[in-house]
Parts: sequence; structure tokens; C-alpha cells
Amino acid sequence: MIRRKSMSSQILTPNTESAILARILESDERELTPEAARYLLSMKLPTADEDRVDELSEKARAGSLTDAESEELDGYLHVGSLVAVWQSKARRILKRVPVSQQ
Repeated sequence: MIRRKSMSSQILTPNTESAILARILESDERELTPEAARYLLSMKLPTADEDRVDELSEKARAGSLTDAESEELDGYLHVGSLVAVWQSKARRILKRVPVSQQ
């Protein structure tokens, strides 16, 4: 099981939007339903956002990010990490669900 403290303190700074969302979602101790787990696994960035991350990453490698762009890229990375953790949890839940319930 994912511990709330490790998610909010190691990956995210305390009061970013993604950290607040992580704390809200992790405060509910109930197990995800298979349907919710499948939904989480279907989540991905829209193409326009993927393109923006690529653009920002390229600028970061070139050392030409502005402060605002750096914050924007950090936001994408934080949300991506959060979604990856949720998707990992979803995969673990679906492994325990009998095939007849999937």
C-alpha cells in the first residue's frame, strides 16, 4: 500500500496543486474498485500537453528555460509522478481481482 507521507513529502512540495490533490485522494483508505482502477490506467496527457512537455524538456536540455517555464515543467513532472503512482496501485488492485470480475 502507498503511504501518504512518502507521496507528499518525497515527490511533491507541500502545497502545490498536485500535492494537495494527492493528499485528498490518499486520505480515503478504501480500496479502488476495479472500474476505478481501469479508469486510472486509461489516463494520459492530451497530445497538446505531451507536445508542450517535449518542448519544455528540449529547452531544459539546452539550458534555455525561463523561470516560468521551469515551474511549468515541474508541474507536469509532479502530476506525471502522481499519476504513475496511482496507475501502479491500480495495476496491483487489478492483479488481485478474479478474472470473472474484470
